[in-house]
Amino acid sequence: MKKVLFIDRDGTLVLEPPVDYQLDSLEKLEYYPKVFQYMAKIAKELNYELVMVTNQDGLGTASFPEDTFWPAQNKIITAFEKEGVVFSEILIDKTFPHENAPTRKPRTGLLKKYFSKEYDLENSFVLGDRITDMELAKNLGAKGIYLSEDPELGADEIETSKQEILNCIALTSTDWQAIYEFLKLEDRVAEITRNTNETKIYIKLNLDGSGKNNISTGLHFFDHMLDQIGRHGAMDLTIKVDGDLEVDEHHTIEDTMIAFGELFNKALGNKLGIERYGFCLPMDDCLAQVAVDFGGRNWLEWNAEFKREKIGDMPTEMFFHLFKSFTDGAKCNLNIKAEGVNEHHKIEGIFKAFAKAMKMAVKRDSNKMFLPSTKGML
Repeated sequence: MKKVLFIDRDGTLVLEPPVDYQLDSLEKLEYYPKVFQYMAKIAKELNYELVMVTNQDGLGTASFPEDTFWPAQNKIITAFEKEGVVFSEILIDKTFPHENAPTRKPRTGLLKKYFSKEYDLENSFVLGDRITDMELAKNLGAKGIYLSEDPELGADEIETSKQEILNCIALTSTDWQAIYEFLKLEDRVAEITRNTNETKIYIKLNLDGSGKNNISTGLHFFDHMLDQIGRHGAMDLTIKVDGDLEVDEHHTIEDTMIAFGELFNKALGNKLGIERYGFCLPMDDCLAQVAVDFGGRNWLEWNAEFKREKIGDMPTEMFFHLFKSFTDGAKCNLNIKAEGVNEHHKIEGIFKAFAKAMKMAVKRDSNKMFLPSTKGML
């Protein structure tokens, strides 16, 4: 199935004339900063069909004669073609807003052919500077990339609630470099359901999140430690666990970390461009050190002793076991060491250092999309 970038013209590829919003002369033509550099990289490196979709109010009428439109339009298309950027279709709606034409964005009348099994609209994007472009993304079942210089542009033409439209926006940026990097570094989001006779587990993970967590395992201290992973690792975590706590904590902790490790490995995908390795941090009296290698082999070195039987509602004997369970699922090496007096600080420092190590190791560089391995596989 083909993925598509539906790209607006004015305010997206070229700057929109600020007075009348009408590009009707070559003198008004000015290209969006960095658009050639990064559109060329998108066309060359990424697997998207490029489609230009633009509203040109009243084109062909006395207020906007065609002979004032085409010189600038043809120059734009030729300039992009010289950079290797070729649009498979150029779709222009010529109506005024008050005509409510089915072909005018945000309506999809010009795009009927894309509602077919040939196209993957769910993983396609609409790029534009107006909220109506983002509504077009919603109407297509796609996602939006919003080059919002003025959030009020197009607001008088939207046909559904603004919140519904905002929910479809995957990126807001006026920087074409950021847009290119976002498209190249595909989402690393995954989820897993793991049900056994002892536990029922659901986890959703976004490796490139912002630390938004919704965690409930039935063990409050375990929830607190998992929250540290999400917050300090800058990943979004949803974890819901229903375990046999009437027996003890073992199955809940072990199965959660096995599932989390398996999900982490799945979310990493092909591992192209990751740093692979990654942290030590102080926490009051404690020094916690965690080194990680997402190299495809599981191993745990553990050097931390605890004198208390429990911290909160969590047995300290399970700390080694939960990290071992993660390494088995994630196929990674972990080397963990902690020194200190306060037992709470010691384990919390380990979890924070673990989160930071993972954040460092999974970081990607869009300009170095190769495997960090001499073997050629991880």
